[in-house]
Amino acid sequence: MTPGSQGPRPLTVDEVRRLLQAIAETPETVVPIHLLRHGTCRAYATGDAAALDAVVVQADCLPEEPFGLGTNAQGLWNLLRGIDGWTCVEVAPTVAHRLGALISEYKGKRVRFYEGVYHTLTKPAAVFEDSAVRHLSIRDAGLLAAYGLHGGDFGSLPRLLLDGVVAGAVVDGQVVGTAHTSAVTDRYADIGVETQEAWRGRGFATAAASIVAMRVQEQGRIPVWSCGEDNMASLRIARKLGFEEVSRLTYVVKVA
Repeated sequence: MTPGSQGPRPLTVDEVRRLLQAIAETPETVVPIHLLRHGTCRAYATGDAAALDAVVVQADCLPEEPFGLGTNAQGLWNLLRGIDGWTCVEVAPTVAHRLGALISEYKGKRVRFYEGVYHTLTKPAAVFEDSAVRHLSIRDAGLLAAYGLHGGDFGSLPRLLLDGVVAGAVVDGQVVGTAHTSAVTDRYADIGVETQEAWRGRGFATAAASIVAMRVQEQGRIPVWSCGEDNMASLRIARKLGFEEVSRLTYVVKVA
C-alpha cells in the first residue's frame, strides 16, 4: 500500500455472511465468529473473503489486538499496514514468523512473539463455591455497570446478561470480580475473568468461573479458556477447573 492510499475496505454484510460460512468453528475462532455474528467488529480480506486467504477481524472494543485468519502472510500484512489502531495481531503459528519479518522489513523495527494458549473443558467443571459469589442476571445490571462491565463484544451489558453468562463476587453491595462469557458460538463459549486488585487471591475468580463453566455446559456448549502463555494466575484457574490445553496461536507484537 503506497503512502497516501486509502486503507482496505471493510467487508459488507453479505461478504461477512459468506465469510462466516467459511470459518470452521474451533476454540481459536470463537471470538472472531462471535464478533462477526454480532456486528461488533470491522473485517477486511484480500480477494474473496470466503477463500480465507487473508482476513483481519478487528473488534470495536479492542482494536489494538485484531485476529488474522488465513495463511497468506503477505496478504495479512497488506491489510494490516492500512488499518489503524492495532499494536499486535493474533495469527496461526505457521504464519507468525513470516508476518513478523514483513512487519520488521517495512517498519525498520523489530517485533516480538507471544503465545496465546487455548484450553477446553470437556469433562464436568470442578465445583468451587464461595458465599460472596453468585450467578448475576439482568437484575444486577446496575451493580455490574458500576463495576465497569459494559458488555464488550456482545455490544451492550443487557445483551451480555441475556445472551451470555455472568457470575461475580458481591461484597458489601458492590461487585469486586467477575467471570463471564466473552464470546459465544453454537458449540463453544469463551470465558474471561477479572478481579479488582484489592480482592485478588481469595478464590473469587475460580468460584465465579466455576459457575459460568457449569452454566455453559448446561447449555450444551464447550467452555473455552484462552490466555497468554505467562499469565500464571489465569493458567492456574484453568487447571483447577479441569481445562486442558488444546492449541496455541501467536501474537505478533510491534515493538515501539
